[in-house]
Amino acid sequence: MATMTDLDELALALPHATKERDGEGRPAYKVHGKLFCLHRSRRPDAVDPATGERLDDVLMFRVADLDVKELLLSDDRGIYFTTPHFNGYPAVLVRIPELAHLDRGELHDLVAEAWLTRAQKRVAKAWLAENAEG
Repeated sequence: MATMTDLDELALALPHATKERDGEGRPAYKVHGKLFCLHRSRRPDAVDPATGERLDDVLMFRVADLDVKELLLSDDRGIYFTTPHFNGYPAVLVRIPELAHLDRGELHDLVAEAWLTRAQKRVAKAWLAENAEG
């Protein structure tokens, strides 16, 4: 069961990753000044279907490409979603309570893949070499 604490630890363990907070204290994770994950503010494109209220608990993760996005969106657990705002954009959304349906390893993979989309190529290559399995 993954948590926001896990997200923070995993994101900041990646080389050159930094964390900024908006005026409401929501974290945004960047590498080399480029955003790879953030806690979105309430937006008109993400609303609770039952109440119509803007969601306050949405995380955005960059993904490698639209094929990866479609693969994640097809996960039958319903953890990942998107909105029209993200049509054609390589990112998926996750509600914070849904992190509980991911184990720490899955969250690590999601965060690392997001980081890899924004890290400088030489930094990413070095990290991948250090973290190669097998």
